[in-house]
Amino acid sequence: MKKFVYIVTDRNRTTMHVGMSSDLIKTLDFYKQMPNLFFDNGKQLTRLVYFEEFKTEAQALGRFKLISRFTRMQKERLVRSCNPDWIDLTIGLDFENILLHRNMTNQVKMAFTSLS
Repeated sequence: MKKFVYIVTDRNRTTMHVGMSSDLIKTLDFYKQMPNLFFDNGKQLTRLVYFEEFKTEAQALGRFKLISRFTRMQKERLVRSCNPDWIDLTIGLDFENILLHRNMTNQVKMAFTSLS
């Protein structure tokens, strides 16, 4: 089973949170659905800026513990090493599902219009 270690931040990059999950999309959706659960309105952790995928839970847990001990500067360097513009990576993760959903919606609409 895949495991992910990730870093999420708010829009101003003032808070960085390291987490571990087996379903990254579901975890990120939870952050977006409940933005004020852990922090106040100004620090909504909705931007995925870094993630790694692991095959085993032991590997992910080791990496999670390591990154959790990083200083803020080390975490920023880690993010900038693969995401220098701090782009929200959730868009890329969900792109395939969005594309698939759009194609299916268009197919259904086309089928109904051809019957009329």
